[in-house]
Amino acid sequence: MNELSKVYNPEEVEEKWYKFWDENGYFKPGQQSRHPNFSVVIPPPNITGSLHMGHALNTTLQDIIVRWKRMSGYNTLWLPGTDHAGIATQNVVERQLVSEGSSRKEYGRKGFVEKVWEWREHYGRTIIYQLKRLGGSCDWSMERFTMDEGMSKAVREVFVRLYEEALIYQGNYIINWCPRCMTALSDLEVEHENIQGKLYQLTYKLTDGSGSLIVATTRPETILGDTAVAVHPDDKRYSSFIGKSVIIPVVGREIPVIADSVVDMEFGTGALKITPAHDPNDFEVGNRHGLPKIKVMSDDGRMNEAAGVYSGMDRFECRKALLSELSSRGELVKEDNHLHAVGHCYRCKTIIEPNVSKQWFVRVKPLAEPAIKAVEDGRVTIIPKGWENTYFEWMNNIKDWCISRQIWWGHQIPAWHCKACGEVTVDREDPSACKHCGSSDIKQDEDVLDTWFSSALWPFSTLGWPENTEELKRFYPTSVLVTGFDILFFWVARMMMMGIKFMGDVPFREVCIHALVRDAEGQKMSKSKGNVIDPLVIMGKYGTDALRFTLASMSSPGRDIKLAEERIEGNRNFANKLWNASRFIMMNSEVLEGTTALNPGTLTLPDKWILSRMNKTIAEVTGMLGEYRFDLASGTIYSFFWHEFCDWYVEFAKLQLGEGGQRKESTVAVLLRVLDNSLRLLHPFMPFITEEIYQHIKGSSVMISGYPVVEEVLRYNEAGKQMDYVMDVIKTVRSMRSEMNIPPSKVMDIHLKSSDDTLIKLLEENLIYVKRLSWAGNIVQGKDMKRPEKSAISVFSGGEIYLPLEGVIDLEKEKKTLEKRLGDMNTEIENINSKLSNNAFLVKAPAAVVQKEKERCQELIEQKKRIEANLSWLG
Repeated sequence: MNELSKVYNPEEVEEKWYKFWDENGYFKPGQQSRHPNFSVVIPPPNITGSLHMGHALNTTLQDIIVRWKRMSGYNTLWLPGTDHAGIATQNVVERQLVSEGSSRKEYGRKGFVEKVWEWREHYGRTIIYQLKRLGGSCDWSMERFTMDEGMSKAVREVFVRLYEEALIYQGNYIINWCPRCMTALSDLEVEHENIQGKLYQLTYKLTDGSGSLIVATTRPETILGDTAVAVHPDDKRYSSFIGKSVIIPVVGREIPVIADSVVDMEFGTGALKITPAHDPNDFEVGNRHGLPKIKVMSDDGRMNEAAGVYSGMDRFECRKALLSELSSRGELVKEDNHLHAVGHCYRCKTIIEPNVSKQWFVRVKPLAEPAIKAVEDGRVTIIPKGWENTYFEWMNNIKDWCISRQIWWGHQIPAWHCKACGEVTVDREDPSACKHCGSSDIKQDEDVLDTWFSSALWPFSTLGWPENTEELKRFYPTSVLVTGFDILFFWVARMMMMGIKFMGDVPFREVCIHALVRDAEGQKMSKSKGNVIDPLVIMGKYGTDALRFTLASMSSPGRDIKLAEERIEGNRNFANKLWNASRFIMMNSEVLEGTTALNPGTLTLPDKWILSRMNKTIAEVTGMLGEYRFDLASGTIYSFFWHEFCDWYVEFAKLQLGEGGQRKESTVAVLLRVLDNSLRLLHPFMPFITEEIYQHIKGSSVMISGYPVVEEVLRYNEAGKQMDYVMDVIKTVRSMRSEMNIPPSKVMDIHLKSSDDTLIKLLEENLIYVKRLSWAGNIVQGKDMKRPEKSAISVFSGGEIYLPLEGVIDLEKEKKTLEKRLGDMNTEIENINSKLSNNAFLVKAPAAVVQKEKERCQELIEQKKRIEANLSWLG
């Protein structure tokens, strides 16, 4: 058993042990193992990514589960990988080229894609190194990339099969379009932000000269593409207008007035301009009424030829110019401030533009129905269960999925268009001729697939599908998916649909949804706010284990993590506590000469108590991990090790070690047994420090030791109850001394009154602990004991405790001190009550401030009671 250094230094330990685990193959599952299988696939981070607190939380929680299951005897696979992140990666590389004085177009498609692959080789694995730094125990020999050869084969197979079953189709539809990225976006890739805009009211004159309609719009530049004005069929204000025609202001084109129930009679004027080519709701109205679709914008957000004199203008420049013209013509009735949700591209934050174009879609309804049923019948459990309702709501109202993107980096759609006959050929291999007419004049579709298309296949494509590999047979379905709620629909729902469709089974049995990591005030972390906590900096400052333990301890279901650096610092202190306790135990363990066997016949009451508490902690933590209650599990370990083992048992043990001989040997055996189990309990949460200590004690890796199990022989339930009495006496005496400001150096007598003979006998047998830990001189016990004069009194669970004060403290001086404190306290209570009875304060002050005042008042009242009790003792 090697001695630990005086101070724990994470930098000296972490890299060393991670390399040791990896090189010894501890992260890999056994190929011929007969143990039950357990598998997890990592949510693949983008290759553009750098570790942030969201990654740190997700990786930590997965690693806790994986290490726990591995130690519990499961044949465990944690499969890692990265996502090619189409739009994000293309944007990064394009910016790099611009900084070099070049551009994507200069390279051409083939050259640009080669450039992206080069970038990926140089920078795309940064996130992997950072996940390793965090301690992620993935099987790196199984690492996958969404555009590697095997994944590409799977993507193509899925596309072809879905196309053959008419579940993939191409059609003209209105989609979300990013004019900056020049690509389509799915609904999930659009971030809506409330923006203070304007609601403009415009005059549309009736062609018969009988009057006009006032139409409200937030986007006047789109009037150039109007093809109707709609009113609600039940709106009596406009019933006489239906069937008539109006003239579009400025444009001068005649359009019909139609009736449609989509119109909100309460919004604006109740008359709605219909622009089918530039609004998704208008698109549907246009289809119902057979209206033409006039596109007035190009894909780059500039007005096109159909915009007439405004052609070539940026869409927002056009808005200004049109408003000026409308105003000069007297057709701009008024404009009001209007707060409304505006869609932005999730990558570049540009305001998106609804755009009618030809895109590829997945017909989702037939795929969604089995995925809904899988959750309904319990084949997949979503934890916390409340997220199931959100899942059902989205899946039941799901729309066809636009899967084509107008970029170059990604899986190019395996469809070839024939110039001769106009048909499309979709095949597993690149065709040389059109399947329909035999012409060789064919060209591959230039679009690539949505990044989430390949990600949706992740649980089975990473295991070798479409080949029926041994890994696929052994580890699919995976056991649990750990992910944030923000990608429940982006990814989780789509994996459900694809897994059931192509594997005939769900992709995972459980989905563990965790919350987001925010700053200490609950605000989203962002560089612009300057409130980002960098996990790499934190790991360098406090050690990886402290960060991991903090994230786990704060991971409560349904509650975002409000992360403050002070919490991490506190858990660094916990790591130091573990280190120092281990050093103490190892310094006293030379007497055992290698054996740690317990001798039941030599165990004291504190020995039995701590062994029983250890057993209970093992049972509780194992149960909590099974329910993914990382917060409760880590809190239980923390409380046991610090507050029960270190604060109490180690203090009892010091007395027992001082006796020497067999008592010392027995005590060291107990200390080592508890430390051994504590290290193994803690290892999934704090892998590095536990490995370092365990290696010093055992000379082997804690990672491949078994996770602690309950030992029936150590269920000393009665000892737990008895120890509660002993500890209650000690705590009560300590509390009394603290109230009277009596330092530990001042030895004083204790009088214990109890009518319980069993309790008196118990305390007599354990007086050494009571005496030493409550800094007592003589301890007097009795049934009919009278309270000594000038003594403090308190009640404990078995009777009363008296502390004679005369000669111990200056009674008169203490009395004056307490009376002054009581006076100050009464003044503060009066001031707070005055505030709380003031309606102006209650109305103007923030709720948190009012609550804080109430809590302070209650705290003072409790302190006041204790001071009054102390004064009564002094007579």
